[in-house]
Amino acid sequence: MSALTLAQLHSGDTATIVAIHAEEALHQRLLALGFRSGKQIELIRKASFSGPLQVRIGTTDILLRRNEAAKITVCRP
Repeated sequence: MSALTLAQLHSGDTATIVAIHAEEALHQRLLALGFRSGKQIELIRKASFSGPLQVRIGTTDILLRRNEAAKITVCRP
């Protein structure tokens, strides 16, 4: 298993969340959106020109800024 950040995944990749390395406010917001260690996440698409990432956790689609996604460590099987 290789550890990397959510921002490093490619469209269509699935991974498991390992850790969130963010300041408290962002960490709490991500927890409220369903980002928890051990949850499977899928990168649906990356917008061009450093735009947001569309990710799916369960049946919920969420848009994240790339700098927020870079604070989420994931591992691919």
